[in-house]
Amino acid sequence: MSEQIVMPMQTGAANSLYKEKAQDFLEKARSAHEKYLIGQKNTDLQEAIDCYIDAVKYDPSIPETYYRLASLMWEQGQISLGSAIEQCQTALSLSPQNVNAHLYTGYFMQLAQDYKSAEQEYKSAINISGLKSGRSRMIMSEAIFEKINSQTGSFSDYVRFLYYFLSGSIMLAWDRNTLKMFCKNMSDDMSIFSYSTVGKFLEQFKLYDKANEVYKNAAQKTSKREYFYSKMGDIALKNHDIEVTADCYRAVLEENPNNRAVLVKLAGILQAYFPENTDEAIDCYERLLEFDIDKAKIYYELGHLYMNKEDKLNSISAFKLAVENDSENPFYNNSLGYAYAKAELYDDAIAHYQKAIALNPDAEWTSIVCQALGAIYAGEKGNVEAAVSTYQAGIILDPNNYDLYIALGDIYMADYDLDNAIHSYCDAVMLNSEEERGYSKLGVALWEKDYLEEALVAFHKAIEINPENAYSQNNLGILYLDGLEDAEEALEYFETAIGLNPNYTLAYFNAGRASQKMGFTNDAAHYYQMAIDLNKLTEDLDENDIRTRLHSLFEI
Repeated sequence: MSEQIVMPMQTGAANSLYKEKAQDFLEKARSAHEKYLIGQKNTDLQEAIDCYIDAVKYDPSIPETYYRLASLMWEQGQISLGSAIEQCQTALSLSPQNVNAHLYTGYFMQLAQDYKSAEQEYKSAINISGLKSGRSRMIMSEAIFEKINSQTGSFSDYVRFLYYFLSGSIMLAWDRNTLKMFCKNMSDDMSIFSYSTVGKFLEQFKLYDKANEVYKNAAQKTSKREYFYSKMGDIALKNHDIEVTADCYRAVLEENPNNRAVLVKLAGILQAYFPENTDEAIDCYERLLEFDIDKAKIYYELGHLYMNKEDKLNSISAFKLAVENDSENPFYNNSLGYAYAKAELYDDAIAHYQKAIALNPDAEWTSIVCQALGAIYAGEKGNVEAAVSTYQAGIILDPNNYDLYIALGDIYMADYDLDNAIHSYCDAVMLNSEEERGYSKLGVALWEKDYLEEALVAFHKAIEINPENAYSQNNLGILYLDGLEDAEEALEYFETAIGLNPNYTLAYFNAGRASQKMGFTNDAAHYYQMAIDLNKLTEDLDENDIRTRLHSLFEI
């Protein structure tokens, strides 16, 4: 449903028949609204909304319809907070002396934490009501109390709270409408008020277990199950009891499937903590789309959920809709680019990555997008020049992006530009001397350049940082075997690599070469045979080469 309540065009004086129909719908709306307040049935809520809308259609000059609709539609999640305030202000423009219009406007301003504006509306209601301002004063005292709890309350705030609370309590005697309402629903309302007050008090002192017990009893004994289950869910979330949080929010939605605020919370909880419940999270977001609010953000979240399911088509569709609703959002463009890349639609991916980079909301974030784009240029398009330019642009944006220096070094290595590769890997090492990758890759580049001593230092440093890296152990062994011709030292590193990764085909092959060079025929045969067996699965090496070496061990 649209956020705005559209007033129909009027021609001349209001038709008396239309006014009569408007009053009929208004009475039906009031009746359904009252039933909803007592029984909390969604059918009554929807009937009230429909009848208020019909009343507006027939007579758009009735202020009550606007603030009542704002209240109900906000509660159901059909309009935003700003829209609710606008509707209440429409009521005020029609009737500046309408007490309820001021109270409802103040209420929504209070929800928006605009306490100053809210208090001005409440004061207007108090001034208009005179001796019958008990309810307005009580509402004012509640707003001041909320302000004290959410902000740093001054001494004058406490004084004003007491003044309005006490004066409001006394002046309720002159407010017949409020007393009538209290008497009509006194049993349940007083019970709800008591549970709510005690629960909030316990929460203030962080007695969450006790508060939860109070809310649990209230959910069982009052008509406000939706409200109290929501409070229980919020407490469970504060205590990081995520499963209970999700169950409580589900209970809220059983009572009111259109509770938008709880749908948002449950969707976020499922997405963050229950990756196995992807379908349920998707259902929550799809229901949120029906409210026609924040559609771009919802499609964005749906895109990630479909991506988690590896549903590439729906992921792309969702991200496209997010971009269509907010084309200048860099994060949406980046995610759509990623989805296209996963689907191997690289030209589309490039276009949206470029758009995200051009929007550049944050240098550090944008440098990561440059890395993703550069990887497509390098790996999928074979465009070394574009890849290098993109990586360099990312480094300019964020000179502390270690991964970009590594990626730049890799693209130079792939192009056999050893000098630039060494330079990039050295930059990475200087940036982070505790990360092994830079040293390991630097060692390979130095070795290719025949800087054996320098390569030896780099490989030893990589192993010093992470002795558990089988790749580095194997590389160091190769350097000793082929570069320094020290087969005995090399074999130790190959055996260490095998110990770390028993399925490392290349390490077995190299151990065989080292053993053969040292004259350990049986050991060499064992390592070669293991390499042949593993290579059937890994296909890392030329099997004929391994067999040739194995057979040569026993040639006379």
